[in-house]
Amino acid sequence: MKFSHYKLGHVAGGSVVEVSLQGSAANVRLMDQSNFNHYKAGRGHRYHGGLVRKSPFRVQVPRSGAWHVAVDMQGLRGTVRSGIRVIPAEALKPLPLVNEASLRDVPSLVRNVAHEQVPGMDASDERVFDVFICHTTEDKADIVRPLATALRDAGLSVWYDEFELRIGDSLRRKIDRGLAASRFGVVVLSGAFFGGGWPEYELDGLVTQAVSGEQVLLPVWHNVTKHEVMEYSPSLADRVARSTAMHTVEEIAAEIVDVILNTSES
Repeated sequence: MKFSHYKLGHVAGGSVVEVSLQGSAANVRLMDQSNFNHYKAGRGHRYHGGLVRKSPFRVQVPRSGAWHVAVDMQGLRGTVRSGIRVIPAEALKPLPLVNEASLRDVPSLVRNVAHEQVPGMDASDERVFDVFICHTTEDKADIVRPLATALRDAGLSVWYDEFELRIGDSLRRKIDRGLAASRFGVVVLSGAFFGGGWPEYELDGLVTQAVSGEQVLLPVWHNVTKHEVMEYSPSLADRVARSTAMHTVEEIAAEIVDVILNTSES
């Protein structure tokens, strides 16, 4: 099997590998030394990454050590050219946020949702959620699952796919219900989020909820800089936000819980 190989050497955990592709989609695999040896030998191996259709693609190095990147066309057609760079962890820290005020000091941060049946919702499911969490799958383990669990453990009603989706559910219908019936929208922005299909669909829904002028979105920045957020969406970069480079997941969850529990539903 032919593949392009990039020997990264020792890379600090938390750094980000950015892969640029020209041409067709390709498989991008970030592997430690042992798994790269298995990959070259055609044996089973573990990797970070996967099928990449949009360039540039970013993947975070989970721990310090010797790392390799392989770009291949296994199971795919076409040709691809690739390039790579490593962004050190310290370079990922965002600029200080202009709006670092307490969330409770932000007017109309929480939207009141009337307790009525949402269009398209079964009569048996008329719940109103405190929080809808918009995210990409790649960020589940690091931040999204711990954040959702912390919010739920604090007594909030949380729309999070692992809590709400069941086998056989219509994904779009369940997401639409959650979007329409949530008082507060949290969107976890990361390199993996930008360009994702379902996350962007969810974000479009949350932004639509906010067009009345009420601020219902709280962006959480995860391993991205303010410049990167501005390139993706200047309006999101201008919103009150929290960053995992400046706050722990527990601190972010505590602020969200505080503002929701102390906001009346009048």
